Amino acid sequence: MNDLSLPRRLRAGLMWVSVLTAVMPRIGIAQAGPPFFSNDPGTPGNGNWEINLAAAQTIERAGASYQLPQIDLNFGIGDRVQLTYEVPYVLQTADARSSHSGWSNAYPGVKWRFMDQGEGGWQVSLFPQVQTGSTLSAQQRGIGSPGPRLLLPVEAATRLGYVDVDVEAGYYFPKRGAREEIFGLVAGHTFAERFDLAAELYRDHSLGPPSSSTTTLDLGGRYQIKRSLIALFMAGRGVGSEPQFTGYFGIQILLSDYGRAWGPRPR
Repeated sequence: MNDLSLPRRLRAGLMWVSVLTAVMPRIGIAQAGPPFFSNDPGTPGNGNWEINLAAAQTIERAGASYQLPQIDLNFGIGDRVQLTYEVPYVLQTADARSSHSGWSNAYPGVKWRFMDQGEGGWQVSLFPQVQTGSTLSAQQRGIGSPGPRLLLPVEAATRLGYVDVDVEAGYYFPKRGAREEIFGLVAGHTFAERFDLAAELYRDHSLGPPSSSTTTLDLGGRYQIKRSLIALFMAGRGVGSEPQFTGYFGIQILLSDYGRAWGPRPR
C-alpha cells in the first residue's frame, strides 16, 4: 500500500462519521481530550490558553514508561482554531537494565472545527499534527523514534440521550517511521456542575513492519477545583494483552486574554 493513500479502515471510519453527522440527533457536548488518549473537537476560544501538565504512566510486564511531565499547550485563534504543542519528558525502565530518560518526540499541530452546530448540533474537527523526529541519542535509548510523521485525525462529538459521545479516527503518514492507525471512542456524563466521568476504548494499530496492536479500556474524568483550574485523572489497562496499567494524572490551567487574566472555562 502506498503511504500517501488513505487506508481502507480510515476511509471507512471517515464515512461512518459522515453518516452519523447526517442522521444522529443534533445535540452535542464534548467529553474527550485530556486526560484521555482521544481528542475532541473543542478549542479554547479566541485568545485563550489551555495548558495541561500531567504525569502519564504505561506499565508492562517487561518494564514501564513514565512521562514526567507531559506538557500540552493549546492556544485559541478565533472560535474554531487551536494551535497545539505537545512534548513529554520520558523516563523508561526495563527488567535487568538501567533506566533511560530524556525529551521524546514533540507534536505541534493545528485543530480546525469546521462543523459547529452549537449546543443543539454536531461538532466535527480536523486535527493535523506533526510527530517530529527525536534526537539520535533519544532513539538509541528507546525513548524517542525517527520522524517526521504526519498524523491526520478527524474528531466528532454529539450527545445520545444523557451520554456525551466522542469519536476520533486517524492515520500516520510517515516520511520516516512506522505506518499507524488510531481509533478512539469516549462516552461519558456530567454528574455535577464541576464533575464529569467517562469511559474510553482506544486502539493503536502499527502497520509495521512488524505489525502490532494495542487496545486499552480506561475510566477517567475531570473535577473543577476553581474556575480556571481543573483536576484530570484516568486509569485503565490493555484489553486481553499489555499494558497492565495506563494512567494520566494532571492539572488543566485555563487562561483568557492572552494569558494575562484568569477566566471562565471556554465552551
